[in-house]
Order: sequence, then C-alpha cells, then structure tokens
Amino acid sequence: MISVCIATYNGARYIGEQLTSILKQIAAEDEVVVSDDGSTDGTLDIVRSFNDRRIRIVDGPQRHSPTLNFECALRNAKGEYIFLADQDDVWLEGKVRRCMEELHECDCVVSDARVTDSLLNTTSESLFQLMHVRRGRLSNLLWRNGYTGCCMAFKREVLSKALPFPTDIPMHDIWIGNVAAFCGSLHFIDDRLLLFRRHDAATSCNGKGSNYSLWQKLSFRWHTLKNIVKLKTGIR
Repeated sequence: MISVCIATYNGARYIGEQLTSILKQIAAEDEVVVSDDGSTDGTLDIVRSFNDRRIRIVDGPQRHSPTLNFECALRNAKGEYIFLADQDDVWLEGKVRRCMEELHECDCVVSDARVTDSLLNTTSESLFQLMHVRRGRLSNLLWRNGYTGCCMAFKREVLSKALPFPTDIPMHDIWIGNVAAFCGSLHFIDDRLLLFRRHDAATSCNGKGSNYSLWQKLSFRWHTLKNIVKLKTGIR
C-alpha cells in the first residue's frame, strides 16, 4: 500500500491540479493523506470535491509550520511506502512506477525534477543541477542539502526511525533524508518525475536560494548531526 502525504495551507490555486496528477497514478487500495493547517481559501472544498475515497483529510497542528504539518500527515499514513507531495507541484506520468522500482533496491529514493514558474513554464531542466546536488551522505549533511521532500519516497522502516521528529530539526525533508542515508540506504535518480513549481508563495527555498545566515546554516547542520548520532546510538 502507498500513502501519499500532503501538507496543505491555503493551496486552493494549485491543489486540484496536483491531486489530479497523483490520483491517476495510485491504485484503489492506496491513500492520499491531506493534513491541513487551517486553510481559509477553499483548499479543503477543492479536496473534498474530488469525492475520492482514497483521500483522507486530517486536522493539521494549526501552527503554520510545514515541518509539523508534514509530521501530522506522516503520523496518519498507513502505507508501507510513503511519498511526500507538495500542494503546488504536478507529478509527471510514471513517477510512482519509477520510484517503486527503485525502492525494491533501497530504502529511500530522491528523484530529479523540472523546475517551472507558476504557469508551469520551464525555468530549469534539472532541480539537481540548479541545487548542485551531490550524492554522498556526508556532502548532504555537512555541505549542501539535496533531500527535497516532494522528490522523495521511502519505506515505512525509514518513517519508523524518523518519527517523532526532533524539535530542533531545520526541515522535515532534511531530517528524513539523513535518517534514510545514515540508518538505511538512499539513492538519487536522474529521472525528472515532477514539475517543481516555484512561485512567490512557496515555502521551500529549494531552487530559489536560501535566505538563512551562515550561523543559521551551521546551526541546522549541527542539530541534524546531533540528532542522527542520538538515533544511531539509541539514546533519543
């Protein structure tokens, strides 16, 4: 069973297109878990309008935190295979099939994506190239994070190790990617499996550049490393 986890907040503009691209790729026994963080723009009306029994809406933490909202979705996921999805992207045909092929060989997969503007006009052919993604786990932990949540799929074993999220992690995808890399196996694949939409209201800085200070970046790496060590040594 596959669980697709989406964290929504005022995503009415794009959520319908995203759900359409997801639902046509998953089976009748799979699910889409939508954790909503208190949307006021009709997001949930659009989600409900699909009238699809595979979609399950849960109340988010109401704290305007993408990390906590995704944690809520993940806690409610029932599947053995977990896909993360942002509310504003579009999955390309074959995404689920290709990721599942890879998950037979590893615990977590991170795919490439085509970067677009708000109207889905391509602005960069490769998110990996735009972000200068490196493949090594130390490079991703200490140098530049390449674990973009909407490009990730993983087995339940990874989720079991990642939950509950430590309170001081920088972002949910950074934490999950490092858990998979250091406590299992993670593969990057060059297939561009989604349209990664960048617009002014997007919460992720991937593909746009980071506004964090050097001190903040060093702090994020320290907290991630500290929590990975705790997880590996069993003292969480």
